[in-house]
Amino acid sequence: MSSLAVRKAAPAAGATPDTAQGPPPRRRRIALVPTVTLLIGALYCLLPVAWVVIAATKSGSELFSTFTFLPGTGFTQNVSDLNAYRDGVYWKWMANSALYAGLGALLSTAVSAFSGYALAIYRFRGRETVFNILLAGVLMPPVILAIPQYLLMAEADLTDSYASVLLPLVLSPYGVYLARIYSAAAVPADIVEAGRMDGASELRIFTRIALPMMVPGLVTVFLFQFVAVWNNFLLPYIMLSDDEKFPITLGLFTLLEQGSNTPALYTLVITGALLAVIPLVALFLVVQRFWSLDLLSGAVKS
Repeated sequence: MSSLAVRKAAPAAGATPDTAQGPPPRRRRIALVPTVTLLIGALYCLLPVAWVVIAATKSGSELFSTFTFLPGTGFTQNVSDLNAYRDGVYWKWMANSALYAGLGALLSTAVSAFSGYALAIYRFRGRETVFNILLAGVLMPPVILAIPQYLLMAEADLTDSYASVLLPLVLSPYGVYLARIYSAAAVPADIVEAGRMDGASELRIFTRIALPMMVPGLVTVFLFQFVAVWNNFLLPYIMLSDDEKFPITLGLFTLLEQGSNTPALYTLVITGALLAVIPLVALFLVVQRFWSLDLLSGAVKS
């Protein structure tokens, strides 16, 4: 062929026809689908939050007479009224929620750590059966267990007490499941055997060697449990009758019921709901530095 024949220009080094010309239009349209879906999901989740933030700034008269997403001028007065309602019972409810969620999450995390470590490290007859029963507990809705738990507490004469809300929360099947998965990945069997060869007791191996390796996973268990207990409504609703022991969820529910007869209480409910979210946001900001990006990554790196 003659050297004067026309030749197609070769693409630049490191470039491919797809990258030089861009992806086909159909591929670009397909790529937009998950982005649009995520945006719709984000709007669906954030719109109620935005409504609560804006509605908390409105006075009782502005709440029902102004545009939904137009800020009001009554936030300071709403907080003052909430603080004065029944001599500050709202803050008693907040303190109760902090007690239930904080102590309940700590106890549940401790039980999950011991149980998950034992199921991951030790070999004994019936281990998989126990684990499968725990998995069945993960799949069981809490509403099914609420009535049996109430009957057990009634037999022990513990209803309408702090213990009636705390005790059923100590064992978390999901927490045990996470602790077992993380223990199996983060605690090498060789290190456990080395501790035994050095004469360390099983408790010392767990507290001094395994537990520090499990911290990122246990922080996640604690966070999940704290949020679950803080938002729990059904169990306190069944167990408690004294409103001095109510958590924030049940306390706001009673305010909402009274609001049907006293519309002015609606602003207190909305403002209280906004303030109740602040401890959860603060907790996320505090514990996020303890998180591992990959809960299934090993704690020992070569």
